[in-house]
Amino acid sequence: MSGTTDRLEGKVDKAKGKIKETAGEVADDRDLEAEGRKDQVKGAVKETAGHLKDAAKKAVDGARDALK
Repeated sequence: MSGTTDRLEGKVDKAKGKIKETAGEVADDRDLEAEGRKDQVKGAVKETAGHLKDAAKKAVDGARDALK
């Protein structure tokens, strides 16, 4: 999976999580709130992984170019 894909999936997970959390607050459903917060954290982790993948690729490409 590319960094871009990870970042996009992360944003979707975060948005989904926020919706679940808000729905849980409105419905007074603590389990749904917690699930929403969990999804938001999962999304943040995916976004960070995407940034790290892109940074690693950039570093490898830079090293490869330097060796030419």
